[in-house]
Amino acid sequence: MKVLILAGGLGTRLSEETKIKPKPMVEIGGYPIIWHIMKIYAAHGHNDFIVLCGYKGYIIKEFFANYLQNHSDIHVDLEKNEISYLKSNVEPWKVTLIDTGSETLTGGRIKRVKDLVGNEPFLLTYGDGVSNVDITETIKFHKSQNSLVTLSAIKPPGRFGTFSLQSDGNTIANFREKPSGDGSESAWINGGFFVVEPEAFNYIDGDQTIWERDPLENIASEGKLSAYRHHGFWHPMDTLRDKHTLEELWASGEAPWKIWN
Repeated sequence: MKVLILAGGLGTRLSEETKIKPKPMVEIGGYPIIWHIMKIYAAHGHNDFIVLCGYKGYIIKEFFANYLQNHSDIHVDLEKNEISYLKSNVEPWKVTLIDTGSETLTGGRIKRVKDLVGNEPFLLTYGDGVSNVDITETIKFHKSQNSLVTLSAIKPPGRFGTFSLQSDGNTIANFREKPSGDGSESAWINGGFFVVEPEAFNYIDGDQTIWERDPLENIASEGKLSAYRHHGFWHPMDTLRDKHTLEELWASGEAPWKIWN
């Protein structure tokens, strides 16, 4: 399955970093957070990525264009202007980087790569959050639900929008992206690790569509939005404080999202 990563937003709440680079390129432990996210998916056997670029997307392109050279031992023949690779430790990833426009909203970015995805289910996430969510189990759960979209459901830390689950515990009754102040046990948030059927493209009108608004709200209203409940680690990188928290976890050697060897 292809993995789509939303990587085009401005990241205004992390402006200390995002003035000079896109949010997915903010580093944790010397590697951009998008690399950490890709490592999570790769640990579950998913190595085919489509990165939906926007703001300062050229920096993401440069990172992957130079990745092999920067992570390999090389021999340079200056006279012949040739480079040969002696030893490489790079991941077996296929990375497609698409400029989806600096002003395009999340749904529009997804819609722009419809032809690249084809008529197959795909995985989708944001380029600014890490988790130890079990991707393999999420896919298995999705297949059992007969839904158009499954998202990872997380208990809200308080500043996020929530949704309620129906009595079956799996189907989302309603989807509210804006905070509701509901701290009840029935309230969950969108953790951002999705499994999506290709029919979901039909719910996206165009560039100015926000994925988390009309598409997900309409899919939920039809009873076709499911929630895979994740009780483990999940953390976004919205602010400088979030970045420092993730840095500290990585430096401790016990980062919960590091599920790879």
